[in-house]
Amino acid sequence: MSSLSKRSTVYFEPAIHHALKVRAASSQVSVSELIDEAVRLLMREDQEDLKAISERAHEPEISYEDLLNDLKKNGKI
Repeated sequence: MSSLSKRSTVYFEPAIHHALKVRAASSQVSVSELIDEAVRLLMREDQEDLKAISERAHEPEISYEDLLNDLKKNGKI
């Protein structure tokens, strides 16, 4: 945990906290390290989502009604 430099208080439901403690013990890491990695993964996913949104920003928009009509016209629904 020496590479972690900030402290924060996080509250969990008792069952979630217990599961975190069990997972940490079984993988020989601290609860803090598990949470740090989970947050990093979440942020990476957000970054990937934002990149995908940016890449698709110039695609034409279609209304839901037009989408349904197109699906029906093509025998999909």
